[in-house]
Amino acid sequence: MPDAAATWSPAPDVAAKLVGTRFRDIRRFARIDSTNRYLLAERGAAEGVVAVADEQTAGRGRHGRTWSAAPGAALLVSVLLRPRLPSHRMHLVTLAAAVAATEAVKSVAGLEARVKWPNDVVVGDRKLAGILAEGDGAGAVVVGMGLNVRGDAFPAELADLATAVDLHSGDPVDRSELLATWLRALDGQLDDMSGVVAAAAARSATLGRRVRVELAQEQVWGIATRLTEDGFLVILTDDGPERVVTAGDVVHLRPDE
Repeated sequence: MPDAAATWSPAPDVAAKLVGTRFRDIRRFARIDSTNRYLLAERGAAEGVVAVADEQTAGRGRHGRTWSAAPGAALLVSVLLRPRLPSHRMHLVTLAAAVAATEAVKSVAGLEARVKWPNDVVVGDRKLAGILAEGDGAGAVVVGMGLNVRGDAFPAELADLATAVDLHSGDPVDRSELLATWLRALDGQLDDMSGVVAAAAARSATLGRRVRVELAQEQVWGIATRLTEDGFLVILTDDGPERVVTAGDVVHLRPDE
């Protein structure tokens, strides 16, 4: 459950821009432990509930990592979905969210961002957004995103690793406009999942790169060549054969590494 400080109110300014989409129930928090955790606790809720926060006290990333941002410095949002996908394609909602993020920052700020497989959005090699999808075990999937909007609040250790929309746009960015634009783009992607893999490949920062993939028991080195029809990453390994990677942490390398 959310922490005691996490009181919420509807967000009519955003909801009015989302008429005709599946996203009609927009809940805005000043402070919450985790928007993903909040929606995972909403058992039986209809598809399309959105939780957006100014601050998260226990934001989460993949593999138990944390996502931290100063209050108001990032778009912190989660959506509850009930995708009609087979289990082996359920992960495509993550790619859909990433593609939608690239469309949103392009529309709102003129920023060309790319998809770093499997769940990040980058500008160059700096992280702009991270995405985390979690199932509730009963057919729902919660997709959360943290997207850096302001670049004046990064801790020193992230200065060379992260970026923010305003560092490229030159102007302050309205988080509500960015939220509404992302949700509309995501709604469109979800309406036609047949095009998600092609869209992710077209916007990929990973394909064509030399990479190291960190798996549970080993590392795979090689060139990322393509995505399978199910959205998995194909590596032409240094040892010769191709390797299909279904999950793992991808590190972009220089050609000589």
